[in-house]
Amino acid sequence: MIDRSVSAVDDATGRFTAGELGAAWARYGHDLLVHDPDGPAECLVRRGELIVPRAEIDPVLERVRRWVDEVRHDDRLELCRVRLRPNERDRCVQIAGEVPGAGANHVHLGSSVMFGTPVMFGTGADAEAAAPVAEPPAQDWGVTVGVLDTGCDPHPWFAGRPWFSPVPEVLDADDDLDQDRQAGHGTFVSGIVLRNAPGAEIRVRKALSSLGFTDDVAVAAGLRELRAEASRRGARLDVIALTSGCHTADDRCPPLLQAEVEQAESVLVAAAGNHGSARPFWPAAMPQVVAVAAGDRDGSVAEFSNTGDWVDACAPGVDVVSSFVRLRPGSGEREYGFARWSGTSFATPQVAAEIATAIARGCGVGEAVRSAVDRYPFEG
Repeated sequence: MIDRSVSAVDDATGRFTAGELGAAWARYGHDLLVHDPDGPAECLVRRGELIVPRAEIDPVLERVRRWVDEVRHDDRLELCRVRLRPNERDRCVQIAGEVPGAGANHVHLGSSVMFGTPVMFGTGADAEAAAPVAEPPAQDWGVTVGVLDTGCDPHPWFAGRPWFSPVPEVLDADDDLDQDRQAGHGTFVSGIVLRNAPGAEIRVRKALSSLGFTDDVAVAAGLRELRAEASRRGARLDVIALTSGCHTADDRCPPLLQAEVEQAESVLVAAAGNHGSARPFWPAAMPQVVAVAAGDRDGSVAEFSNTGDWVDACAPGVDVVSSFVRLRPGSGEREYGFARWSGTSFATPQVAAEIATAIARGCGVGEAVRSAVDRYPFEG
């Protein structure tokens, strides 16, 4: 759980500041930096780390070698992770802006509402106690939706489906016998896809931690792994739902993320974020990505949702109901049921599911996207 005493909270909305989130996650050993706190260039990054494409590492090192502590090679993404010396680590965003080919490793936030934990009710094992949430019917449309999130547990909604491959959720990363703030997020998001597109196959990869954050490298790797897995099966990956994103100092998409998104043949649907701002949130703000805001119960844009001319659609994002997994209090065992949760995280899979549904009807990709945007228009 996040301790509100760490730093300031925006009292008007209840949202956590970047400083508070960074300080809270530091307790788990994550060295994060808030660049330009409360300023126009505010962003959260991995302190002291530069990301450099492998083909550009030599000229970058010529510029920064005197500040470098370590260089690690990532063969998956053909890049190098350059660790700066302690005295230079707080300058990583500045150095990245001055050295062509280098970039900071931006921290991405999961886009559930951080101050509202999901309200759990019902269990998959105890139907009498469950609220009336019907299991989606078993259908096969020949359409695949990728979900990049915290995983997907074998909830009863998924366990018996022939395409299901469990990606177990980490529920208590710090072993404090308390469920992590975003544990169960991926199971919840996958359930929304299934409720709205019951004939779609859902393929899940982990990229978001149960604490609620990830980074450029993990998101890029997750996108690549989803594509590679589909290729191994000889299958098509039609749509990808991504429920995290980041701000950057220059309000431009991180180069690593941009390169990975531009390689994707799938439709990428991404959360617009929960900052109540029009500032670009990446990768949602990329022109080729379908950016999704959250709608309130009355059909208006939710107060917490990001907006802006880069947003494409708006789907219900307040008190959304879906499948959920949690630690059973006092036992450490898993309990399956349902929950209510709010955020652009949960509007996003509805739009992804609508695109998958249109593709299953025989629509081309462009027509399918237009159909989804028409059903879930953004009028903010």
